[in-house]
Amino acid sequence: MYLRKIVTQGVRCFATEAKHKHIENMVKKSKVVVFMKGVPDEPRCGFSNAVVQVMKMHNVPFDAYDVLQDESLRQEIKDFSQWPTIPQVYIDGQFVGGCDIIMDMHKNGDLVEELKKVGIRSALQDQEPPTKK
Repeated sequence: MYLRKIVTQGVRCFATEAKHKHIENMVKKSKVVVFMKGVPDEPRCGFSNAVVQVMKMHNVPFDAYDVLQDESLRQEIKDFSQWPTIPQVYIDGQFVGGCDIIMDMHKNGDLVEELKKVGIRSALQDQEPPTKK
């Protein structure tokens, strides 16, 4: 009985490490990675849609993973980031945040700076600031 418990715990630990490594590889695959509900052309929740729209405004290329297609991925990414909600955005392999954080970064200019750090030029940098009348 005791040996069975040890073996079971060891197998779970190995499985958890393998899942962790798999997620780590996914978030490092591209400079920007979004785990979302749906796909960029058809987001299936308002928060995922908001993140996609921000990325499009900045003309940021990103990899997207639909967590609705894989329930285990949905849970694994939450465990990996220790963040309970979707969408989740990673820049240069680092968890940045969800919809609210990305929206705040977009509004205050931090997103442009974070993108710049990884060699991505935001399309918003090329726009003229609005003129005051």
